[in-house]
Amino acid sequence: MITNIFGFLFCAALITFSGIKLSKYGNLLAELTGLSKAWIGLVLMATVTSLPELVTGLSAVIVVKAPDLAVGNILGSCAFNLLILSLLDVMVKKPIISLIRTSHLITGAFSIILLCTVGVALLLTDVTPNLLWLSPFSILITLLYFAAIRGVFLHEKTHPSVDDIKPSANSEKISMLRAISIYSIHAVLVILAALFLPYFGENIAQQTGISDSFFGTLFLAIITSLPELVISISALKMGALEMAIGNLLGSNVFNILILAITDIFYTAGSLFESLSETHMLSVFISIMMTAIVALGFVTRPEKKLWRLSQDGFMILILYIGLVIILFLKG
Repeated sequence: MITNIFGFLFCAALITFSGIKLSKYGNLLAELTGLSKAWIGLVLMATVTSLPELVTGLSAVIVVKAPDLAVGNILGSCAFNLLILSLLDVMVKKPIISLIRTSHLITGAFSIILLCTVGVALLLTDVTPNLLWLSPFSILITLLYFAAIRGVFLHEKTHPSVDDIKPSANSEKISMLRAISIYSIHAVLVILAALFLPYFGENIAQQTGISDSFFGTLFLAIITSLPELVISISALKMGALEMAIGNLLGSNVFNILILAITDIFYTAGSLFESLSETHMLSVFISIMMTAIVALGFVTRPEKKLWRLSQDGFMILILYIGLVIILFLKG
């Protein structure tokens, strides 16, 4: 048990350290290429910070043969990413949702659509014919992901942000080649750490008697979402709220794509056929949390209840409820 816990924590520390470096140099690459930071947040940054979920998910189904662990990690990360919004909300005087652009509604809307697709896939898995072993819903998820990328790109092209025009105050003078090199080194470190993470996680779950669904949704999801957490706090301190929110919502969009990728590598059958029904709860709660964020973009709340806005408080309650119910069911 001690060896597994030490290995788990070491992988978590490495993912956090390299995840921060990846986001830093990913942001530099965004400025060097001149692309929209909101679009970069959805594509490059979200992909980078979701590398742990991707590699952990693939490792869980290929090496450990634990699909519930993989999907629990991915859906749990979606819920935890939204919880990070509440944590950021505590750190600012006004409700954080009132301080950012409403254009993030596009990413939030696609996130809800993708989560609904996952819910339908879980409900209809018994009556849906597969393409070889692949669920047709995985193909639909992939198409929706690229539609989200295109939608955000077209919107940002016609509605540029001030942050896209001026470089960050903390920008580092660095060549494109050096930025790519450092970015690649830390990407490899994240991949190596994430490869071993589900192995230690599965052993801990078995030795403690915790179900894969609960362990993946809570502990593994939090660990693989540490890059998003640390990066978001750093971005908030630098005043880069748009990048932080774009990364969080974009990570959720990419997380759902990871389900489709995982389905490709899970050749024992459709991934959705092998899952516990408890994952439906994670899907529903994540949809509700995202809808609350979307409503906040529209209503633009100005007041807080103690340190949290009404939106942040509701997100916190939903996440706590999700953890409690999964624990009781698992």
